[in-house]
Amino acid sequence: MALASIPFGLAATSSKAGAATKKMSSAAFMADNTDVLNFALTLEYLEKAFYRQGLDTMGLIPGSDQTVFSTISTHEDAHVEFLLAALGPDAVAEPEFDFTGAPGGLALDTFTNYQTFLALAQGFEDTGVRAYKGQAGALANDNDLLDYALQIHSVEARHASKVRRMRNEKGWITQAENTLPADFAPIYAGEANTTQGGVPLAGAFGQYGGDNALTEAFDEPLTMEEVLTVANFFIVQ
Repeated sequence: MALASIPFGLAATSSKAGAATKKMSSAAFMADNTDVLNFALTLEYLEKAFYRQGLDTMGLIPGSDQTVFSTISTHEDAHVEFLLAALGPDAVAEPEFDFTGAPGGLALDTFTNYQTFLALAQGFEDTGVRAYKGQAGALANDNDLLDYALQIHSVEARHASKVRRMRNEKGWITQAENTLPADFAPIYAGEANTTQGGVPLAGAFGQYGGDNALTEAFDEPLTMEEVLTVANFFIVQ
């Protein structure tokens, strides 16, 4: 099993979302709603396992931050339970995860170094938010499922912003800046885009922060392939 990006998001019928969706493999593009929800469930499994292991590691998370990660963990638990209920017997089993990145050839000190844990938390949340958009058209045929997905999506975005602030970063992404290990640069690929809806905007807001501010104002989608590039570092095959 491999992690796939969550195929729903803000502006589900936008041209950008549609273009990103069409970049999926043909098999995934034809996926039905069960496949789509299982994609989402796998990502929620990853986040749930990550935060639970972090909270269970004595001495890793400072007392001042325990409430934050306990809250995020509870949210991820709820997302998993919701998707399991929605899928019933069609739900995929939880994969085995290795958050040292060993499956991808890394040797991260994730649960002995709090800064590494924070960095991965940011990476997973930033990826999740963009992944929701990457296949956004996939649930356009079911308004109820799309509504539920949007409810999860906005909370994941709040997680991302909170964790970024905890790392003394802005709550939004500037250009394609990556403060994580170089292997995770694909998380921010495409974020330097300055054309929105076919309208070139580069240089149009010089007095308001320029192109840096422009790229911060829009999140770009990630395709399934791009999400897999990151996720496969942590999924034990």
